[in-house]
Amino acid sequence: MPHTPESLSAAVDAVMPRVRADLADLVAIPSVSADPAHAEDVVRSAEHVAGLARELGAADVRVVRHGGQPAVIAHWPAPEGRPTVCLYAHHDVQPTGAQAQWTAEPFAATERGDRLFGRGAADDKGGLSVHLAALRAFGGRPPVGVTLFVEGEEEIGSPSLAETLDAEAAAVAADVFVIADSANWDVGEPAFTTTLRGLADCVVTVSTLDHALHSGQYGGVVPDALTTLCRLLATLHDEAGSVAVQGIPSTPGPELDYPEERLRAETGLLDGVEWVGTDSVVSRLWTQPAISVIALDATPVAQASNTLVPSARAKLSLRVPPGADADQALDALVAHLLEHAPWGAQVEVERGSTGQPSSIPVEGPHAEVARRAFTRAWGREPVEIGQGGSIPMVAEFASRYPDATVLVTAVVDPDSRMHGIDESVHLRDLERACLAETLMLAGLAGEEI
Repeated sequence: MPHTPESLSAAVDAVMPRVRADLADLVAIPSVSADPAHAEDVVRSAEHVAGLARELGAADVRVVRHGGQPAVIAHWPAPEGRPTVCLYAHHDVQPTGAQAQWTAEPFAATERGDRLFGRGAADDKGGLSVHLAALRAFGGRPPVGVTLFVEGEEEIGSPSLAETLDAEAAAVAADVFVIADSANWDVGEPAFTTTLRGLADCVVTVSTLDHALHSGQYGGVVPDALTTLCRLLATLHDEAGSVAVQGIPSTPGPELDYPEERLRAETGLLDGVEWVGTDSVVSRLWTQPAISVIALDATPVAQASNTLVPSARAKLSLRVPPGADADQALDALVAHLLEHAPWGAQVEVERGSTGQPSSIPVEGPHAEVARRAFTRAWGREPVEIGQGGSIPMVAEFASRYPDATVLVTAVVDPDSRMHGIDESVHLRDLERACLAETLMLAGLAGEEI
């Protein structure tokens, strides 16, 4: 019997208590992929996801590991003549940061007001819960083929994703990929992400001495490494705060207004602090490069003495604009660091990982079905936006499956504080996202939505 929008809405309403329970169980597992101390938790998280897939009637479920953290692949075969949809999410999460700054236990889902707090509640166990909700709404018998692909290392840059897709190319292949790992335009306002910046990182070490020296005895003649490193890092940006590294192209941003008062409220920018960069807000966020110093190794203040430091190092994060190549952008950054060494200091650069940027047009018949489904579920048309963050698998899927439709969706809103203190998901938006994906699967099966 064909589904109707009304019957699917009722089905989603009926399963939401279990969906929220699923999310709470997932949040309770501290699957921090960046921390070796949580390696067993990442494995436990993958096994838990696999158990949920088995409970939902998947024809086959596997926990796979191809050189990195465990991922889950589960299948619900397509009925004759129906497309296959790959539902992607990741089960790993970021570290909590300073736990004392959280208003509740990070690894316990805590409801307060209209939000559910907890590490991973939004990014991306919230996205995973949307996929589980759609499967639950159909009683584990979706009207299209479904492949559930849940990665375990997205938060560390998906270093073994290429190897996983090499080994599992046929298992992951689909007509439509739904990547529930981006952000919506606002609470109650859905979005499809159409551009993503890429990512590259490196560690730069500056050395000026072969041993530490008394700062009074030699200061004023001998450059210390930390001051030298600071001067080197300062060359990465011009006076306006725009990236000054040559060889990293940028592209114009879309004609979309991002009010500065909204940005100030979202970011918590302190009074008197100015914005950096030039051009429109969305261009600076989505289509221009950005370089951030995300870590610094030097003597801690509590252990400081009057000493000239012989070496110091910093980790840099580079966001690569759509249309550029992440490896070439990293080449340009490395060359800049080596060429701008102050006072003849020795500079060494250790290249890190890269992830390519993406352009993902929302077009074609499958995309139009998705647009109708989201419009009905949310009560308004989705906004097409970019993201300054990076989702490496988008470029991987687009390049490996060029005939497939790739849709980048979200349950996150601007106040979800992904990666930060008090991460949360808006519960009404979670319901809307669950209904939208459920309607979309019905629509892709040819049903009227």
